Amino acid sequence: MERIVYDRMAELDSRHWWYRARREILAALIEREIQLPESARILEIGCGTGHNFGMLGRFGRVDGIEIDGAARAIASSRLGHAVGDAPLPDLLGVPERHYDLVALLDVLEHIDDDRAALASIARKLKSGGRILITVPAFPWMWSAHDVVNHHHRRYTRRALKTAIADAGLKVEFLSWFNSLLFPLAAAARLAGRLAGKEDSDDKLPPKPVNTLFEILFGLERHAIGRVPFPPGVSLVAIVSAS
Repeated sequence: MERIVYDRMAELDSRHWWYRARREILAALIEREIQLPESARILEIGCGTGHNFGMLGRFGRVDGIEIDGAARAIASSRLGHAVGDAPLPDLLGVPERHYDLVALLDVLEHIDDDRAALASIARKLKSGGRILITVPAFPWMWSAHDVVNHHHRRYTRRALKTAIADAGLKVEFLSWFNSLLFPLAAAARLAGRLAGKEDSDDKLPPKPVNTLFEILFGLERHAIGRVPFPPGVSLVAIVSAS
């Protein structure tokens, strides 16, 4: 990712509606769909500034991996112990058959060989372990946001399922999310494209808008894993070894 993306993450990850609501949605999904032991070992790969550690820490002991040095330093401070720097797909030095849950949250789209990355992650799971994946959806929504974040792709449901299957893994749960705001996001992307004024759309909106978006997006935590979601900005999957 561009340096500015990490800098904005560090500045905004505790205030921006997207980070705040997404954490609560994913926590609700973990509670409903993944049966973790009390002493669960959890690894977040591509943890950025470590803004998900508090949420993941509700479920067990967390380790992290982040290849950007400045973001890794912030994440290590938040975690209370050193965050690793082993890149995908090799994950050199990460112990095998060690984790009950590996979180890959908006990371897979950054990896050139997503199949090799998933296969490598699977080797780090204990028996019965799970991978929690989120990715951006719909290739037609490609924008300046994807460019500045160095994305290789956005996923369709079929493309994500195929990548998981090609890695020898099994989809246990797959859903769109960020669905309530999807019409607004899609309209904004298309309007920006037509006007030739696309931007990376990661700035903090005015406080009333930020609060409203957090409330609307956050409502999905009550339904995720309980009812099918309509198309959304993102996809979330829970994956296990076949």
